[in-house]
Amino acid sequence: MLKVEHLTKIYEGGVLALDDVSFEVPTGQFLAIIGLSGSGKSTLLRCINRLIEPTAGTIVWDGLNVTTAPQEEMRRIRRRIGMVFQQFNLVHRSKVITNVLAGRLGYINPALSLIGRFPPADVKAALERLDRVGLANKAYSRADELSGGQQQRVGIARALMQDPQMILADEPVASLDPVLAHGIMQYLEDINKKDGVSVLCSLHFLDLVHRYADRVVALNEGRVVFEGTPAEIDDAMFKEIYGQDAERVG
Repeated sequence: MLKVEHLTKIYEGGVLALDDVSFEVPTGQFLAIIGLSGSGKSTLLRCINRLIEPTAGTIVWDGLNVTTAPQEEMRRIRRRIGMVFQQFNLVHRSKVITNVLAGRLGYINPALSLIGRFPPADVKAALERLDRVGLANKAYSRADELSGGQQQRVGIARALMQDPQMILADEPVASLDPVLAHGIMQYLEDINKKDGVSVLCSLHFLDLVHRYADRVVALNEGRVVFEGTPAEIDDAMFKEIYGQDAERVG
């Protein structure tokens, strides 16, 4: 269970990015976080694993208070939280398998990782994760030789190397066309359903939300304006989330 209570983030200069945000995510749920650009979606996800430090509020995950955890404990917590980024965050000049093995950096001796030495069991696991996302044949290609959709699949394989209990996916399909977007979402859905991994995924498009999410949290100017199922987002709520001038597509 993830509990976010009264979470607030104020950036330097007084910019209020999150304003008293509260919600819960049961273990194994697929939660979509929606809202306009600048509504606080990315800040929220990064506060959950403290890539961004909250200003106020509490985040409790699996009984652990993430917001007060010291750095050593935070390092252990982050081992179990995979992160998938919009822009993939790969080392483009490195081999695909090296990027995937980066998911084990929280588990091995940092000195060994600096010289590219990983235990054979980790190399085997990396190949298995790449096979799961359909990229076993690309393991020894450079990351920058892959298409955008393939690079995002490498990002998912890297997250899987952590053996995560939760994945935070920050607009993972925003830079992909609709066909590739569904492919990426299906991999996240597979991880959620087969492995029981909680997935928190920020999204723009409601068709993806309706297809993949169990539940939705919508933000507008840093505040929660809706929490419920995708089916409960009627036309009035759509306008509250996206603005009075917004129109549904499709």
